[in-house]
This record gives sequence, C-alpha cells and structure tokens, in this order.
Amino acid sequence: MQTSKDPLHGITLEMIITQLVESYGWDELGYQVRINCFISNPSVQSSLKFLRKTPWARTKVEDFYKYSLRKGKLKQA
Repeated sequence: MQTSKDPLHGITLEMIITQLVESYGWDELGYQVRINCFISNPSVQSSLKFLRKTPWARTKVEDFYKYSLRKGKLKQA
C-alpha cells in the first residue's frame, strides 16, 4: 500500500487555516505569515477567498503549516 509523504495530502485549505488559527490565534498567525487577510478583520472565509486566488500567499501558508507540523506546534486534528 502506497502512502503519501506529502503532509498536505488529503488536507483542505480550510483545514489548514482552521488548525493554524486554533494553534496560534489570528494575531500570532498574522505576525508569522505577513498576509493582510490574517491581520485586517480576519476570518476563515475571507482568508479562504483570498488564498484561493493568490497562489504566492497560499504557498506561504502551506509552507508555514508544514513548518509548524515539523516543529510539533500544531494540535493534531
């Protein structure tokens, strides 16, 4: 049986944002990932809308998510 080594395999963008917010909170997330959707009036829905149409920002969030997993800073779902 083949299992994916990609930590993002099977995880939605919404799950990533939700997990990051639960672990860091909006303020810390906005500090760690300097994207306005996390700083100015943040919500999961507005962040999803922005990140889905902004590839460079989505990459930053996914990279921070993978970094957080490696460092053991995320609460497992």
